[in-house]
Amino acid sequence: MSATPQQIASYTAALDFAENQVAQLVERYPNYFPMYTVQGKWHHTGELWTHWTDGFLGGMMWQFCLRGHEARWRKQAERYSKLLEHRKLDRAVHDLGFLFLSTYLPWYELSGEAALRDTLLIAGQTLSLRFMQPGNFLRSFVAHDSLFIDIIMNVPIIFYASLEMRDRELARIAAAHCRTTRDTIVRADGSTAHEGIFDLDTGEFLEQTTHQGLRGDSAWARGLAWSLYGYAKCYALTGCDEYLEVSERNADYWLAHLPEDGVCYWDFDADLSQPAPWGAQKESSAAAIAASGLIDLSLLTKDPAKSAKYLACATKMLDALVTPEYLASETPGWEGILKHGVYHTAKNLGVDESVMWGEYFFVEALTKMVTGRQPRLAPEKLADNQARYAAIAPAL
Repeated sequence: MSATPQQIASYTAALDFAENQVAQLVERYPNYFPMYTVQGKWHHTGELWTHWTDGFLGGMMWQFCLRGHEARWRKQAERYSKLLEHRKLDRAVHDLGFLFLSTYLPWYELSGEAALRDTLLIAGQTLSLRFMQPGNFLRSFVAHDSLFIDIIMNVPIIFYASLEMRDRELARIAAAHCRTTRDTIVRADGSTAHEGIFDLDTGEFLEQTTHQGLRGDSAWARGLAWSLYGYAKCYALTGCDEYLEVSERNADYWLAHLPEDGVCYWDFDADLSQPAPWGAQKESSAAAIAASGLIDLSLLTKDPAKSAKYLACATKMLDALVTPEYLASETPGWEGILKHGVYHTAKNLGVDESVMWGEYFFVEALTKMVTGRQPRLAPEKLADNQARYAAIAPAL
């Protein structure tokens, strides 16, 4: 990774702060999996929906291990990961990639224990059971006719299972979902809708809608970040150029519409003349996701000019996020790491707060920059994935 010594120093300091915040969180609230803060405090009784963020706390601990702090974090990382193991059979949610790719995958890669790999494979198989043959998509948790852009972040666990098991049917399901998502809720300009609705009798796509964006036809920032990051991961696992093309299209939209200060608003179509939360509300979690995805994409793209642009944008966003405006290091009593995140504007949940996915992807992006470690994106690993996928690639 290319960063100046000054940037590395600021990123390192932010990671040190993140470690201290997580240490205090698990001491104050042991075995608790928070989703968002309320006035900067994690422990509350607000709605948690499907507990889709439970992997991110342990996931941060694994990132701390990857930066060389195993002695401090390995035991806790394993403990918080084990608390999720039963979710590998959870058929009620579309979020098993979020739960297990952030926890069991780094654990398995560090230890090589077969039981950890088995958990990942079972989770991938379980997620595949949400596939709707009429329409060719993995349904969201809200309804059988609903496809969420978020699901593209979870599809990699199905691709992973298909490669490890040499399972052509799993590969077919994952590929079909990627293509349906691209063709229905990723737009020609690279923006994305939050949700697509289908006719379950015919499989016909009906409309773009939203739960958390401004409108069905707007560009919800977190959804765009999910797509950018998720399609890059799908490309890394398969070598399919069509996924790289989607991720680059998402990235190019992001770069073209990013505010000058480097941190997006919650929806790219929000009226910035209006007050928060529906107007000029910053969204640090979407910025963190996109920064991590752009770091990956800078290594995956075949265009050197785009590689430089993507990495420059990622570092611009991280440089903003490590300032006191967003990093809570100078905000007394704030229990989170990143301020100004947004969960659900319409329900007034986690608005202008710390949100657990923002914490995780911020830590992940900084760890990539500080350590320079991206073994999953090494050329030899990518070539191996491409060869294994080509052997089972579905004919669609």
